[in-house]
Amino acid sequence: MLRPAGDRAYLCTPDPDRVADLTAVLRDRSLPGVVDLLPAAETVLVTLDSPESAYRLRPEIERLAAAVNEAVPGNVSRGTLPRGEPLRIPVHYDGPDLPGVAEALGLRPDQVVAAHTGTVWRCSFVGFAPGFGYLEPPDARLAVARRPVPRTRIPAGSVALAGGYSAVYPRESPGGWQLIGRTDLVMWDTERDPPALIRAGGRIRFVDAAAGR
Repeated sequence: MLRPAGDRAYLCTPDPDRVADLTAVLRDRSLPGVVDLLPAAETVLVTLDSPESAYRLRPEIERLAAAVNEAVPGNVSRGTLPRGEPLRIPVHYDGPDLPGVAEALGLRPDQVVAAHTGTVWRCSFVGFAPGFGYLEPPDARLAVARRPVPRTRIPAGSVALAGGYSAVYPRESPGGWQLIGRTDLVMWDTERDPPALIRAGGRIRFVDAAAGR
């Protein structure tokens, strides 16, 4: 579950569906000596400021990881999850792949929109590009495959689905996700602190910009 990555970092391997929980717990604890947390699909890299801190904090990191693994899903101890309301992202649901996504799921486009806006998503990890958060739902009702042929250009702000996740493209890039809408929010801005609107462990609720909800 915990193995050294050099002399001042540990690679934590919790249950795959507990990565976001463990990241939130470690961030909330703000353990003295922890300088960075890097969650991925199935691991969390914990970087410390010195070998001494790594030695001192190993038992506590192991204890927190074990507690997260043993907790009932969605019921991690009070005070360990992100505080406040979810980040609201208004979306214009006019993406070119929305009709195909609806057909693949056996739904109408408006039902896809209702499911997308009716879910509180949580950022499991960030990857692919700065500020690109992999948003995980509590169920798999909007799980669709990637496009068979990726696009060479996807505009910044595009809202997409693929592989059980949703995401917002923070800047123009290639990509193979299914585009269901777009937002006018700037997801990545180096002049902002922090630059990313979405961070690992954060909660997100999409809002239908046309309906205002």
